[in-house]
Order: sequence, then C-alpha cells, then structure tokens
Amino acid sequence: MEAPSTWTLAVIYWLHMLATVVWIGSLAAINILVLPASQRTLSLSDQLSFISAMQKRLEPLAWFCMGILLVTGLFQLSTSPQYDGFLSLSTQWSFAILIKHGFAVVMVVVSAIQTWEVLPAIQRTLMKKEKADEAELAKLQRKELLILRVNLVLSALILGATALARVS
Repeated sequence: MEAPSTWTLAVIYWLHMLATVVWIGSLAAINILVLPASQRTLSLSDQLSFISAMQKRLEPLAWFCMGILLVTGLFQLSTSPQYDGFLSLSTQWSFAILIKHGFAVVMVVVSAIQTWEVLPAIQRTLMKKEKADEAELAKLQRKELLILRVNLVLSALILGATALARVS
C-alpha cells in the first residue's frame, strides 16, 4: 500500500484536532462559563430547560465529532511508524495511546448515558410543567452536572495521554 501524501495526512490531523477542539471546547465552555452563570441567574426548572435546549443542539455536534475522531484517529494509527498492534504495550507511545483510547471509550459511555438516559429524563420531567417535583429536578440537575464534569476530566486525561504519546 502506498503511503498517504503529506497533504492527506495534514488534512487528517487537522480534522482530528478540529473535532477535538470543538468537542472539548464545548465541554469546557459549558462547565466553566455557561452552567455557573445559569445557576446564578435561573430557577431550577429554567436551568434544566436551558440545559436541555443547549444539549439538544450540542449532542449531534458532539457525536459527529466523536465519529470524526474515530475515523481520523484510526487513519493516524495506521500510518504511524510507532504503531505495533492493537493492545500493544511495547513502548511508552503504545502505552499512552492505549490509555488515551481507554479514556475515550469511557467518555463515549458517559456521553451515551447523558444522551439516552439523563437528557430524556430531564425532558420528560419538564413536560410535567407545574407538576414537576422539585426534588426530582434537583436530582436530574446533579446527574447532568456530574456527567458534564466527568467528561471534562476525561477529556483532560485524554489530552494528557496524547501529550505523553507525543513526547515518546
């Protein structure tokens, strides 16, 4: 098989970095800027309505970014001279890449829980309008905040593992 051109590799690396910035940047912005501001200014039900509306727009983008990261990441692996097999721990680079991918799998699972469990529960609860139980709303808010924070920490760990691989 012929080696990919420099331009092809550059586009693949650029798409990978762009998807990373969009996904992790949105997680950071939500955790550091948006949620604290909404907690200070909105009632609990309004906060959850806002989070639900925001996530409705962000979820497809996040899943699209994950798809881009998977495809471009696999392509990068296939062209790397350091790649010596799936689950290999023969070098610091392969160890770092394995750790990175382990964190990424956990992040996908956490995102799936958010997308298909927590956000629908928030939307169902908000549909009740005045009948929505304040304790139930608070519980859902805590779950959503925990998931967002866990994903932010996981993204930082992924970037750390990437940095470790780069210096290897």
